[in-house]
Amino acid sequence: MGKVEKVIKSEIQRLAKREVQAAFFPLWREVRTTKLKLSSLSKNFPLFERWAKEWVRQGEGRKIKWKASPEEVKASPLAPERISSLRKKLGISQRELAILTGVSRWAVVMWEKGKFKPKADKKASLLALRKLSKPNLKKMLAARAKGKEKVKLAKGKAKKPKAKRRSRK
Repeated sequence: MGKVEKVIKSEIQRLAKREVQAAFFPLWREVRTTKLKLSSLSKNFPLFERWAKEWVRQGEGRKIKWKASPEEVKASPLAPERISSLRKKLGISQRELAILTGVSRWAVVMWEKGKFKPKADKKASLLALRKLSKPNLKKMLAARAKGKEKVKLAKGKAKKPKAKRRSRK
């Protein structure tokens, strides 16, 4: 009877091995293709990283352009309410609007009160502000504020008063 048991046992092992291989082989193939895809992606990653660094560097060097055409300046009426609503829509203060347009805060207050009207070049800058997005506006404001700080620091260094000497009597 031992021979029949051996034959049955070997047959069961053979069939079990066959079923395991039938289930395992497709999974093995999928794992292999996934590994190949992963290796090709990891090879391309430094290339994409380099491109991203170049784009960031180019973006830093690029200045934000904002201009309004002369026709647009002539055609657009800037009422005091429109100036204040533009400022509020952009979410900036009168001081920040003054920095962006290159005037004093007092001038912005007078524009919003309707006492004075902005000149053509300042009107053009106000009209151009409408076209800017908030992030670009914040970048521009930060750059202008840094520029003014540098000018103030340079002026402060140049004007150091000399100490007076007391004369002996």
